[in-house]
Amino acid sequence: MKAAARTYGLELGFAFQMVDDALDYGGTSADLGKDVGDDFREGKITLPVVLAVKRGTDEDRAFWKRCLEDNDIRDGDLDQAIALMTKYDAISDTVQRARDYGASAMSALDQLPEGPHRDALADAVAFCIARVC
Repeated sequence: MKAAARTYGLELGFAFQMVDDALDYGGTSADLGKDVGDDFREGKITLPVVLAVKRGTDEDRAFWKRCLEDNDIRDGDLDQAIALMTKYDAISDTVQRARDYGASAMSALDQLPEGPHRDALADAVAFCIARVC
C-alpha cells in the first residue's frame, strides 16, 4: 500500500506540474492564479519549451536561446513563443503527458481500499487534469 501511495503522489505531482507548465502558455490568468507567461519571463525551461526547442528549426532555437538563456525578451516574444509551441504541438503534447501521468496515478489507486479517501484522491487527479480541458 505504501508503494501505491508513493506512486500516486509522484504521478499526480508530475501531472500537476505539466498542466501548470502548459497553462503558462496556453491558459488564462484566471486558470493560473498568476500571469500567463510568467515562466517564460523568468527563463524557466519547462516541458513545452523543451519540446518546442527540440522540434524547432535552428532559427527557432536561436529565438529560445536569446529569450531564455540570454534573458533578452522583447515585445512580442511571448506571442512568438506561444506560436512556436502551437506550431510544434508542444502544449498539446505536454497536456497529453499530464493525462498519462494522471492515468498512472489513478491506476495506483486500484491498490488502495475502496472508500471516501480513495474517492477523494481520485477527485484530486480529475481536478488537476480538468484545469486544461
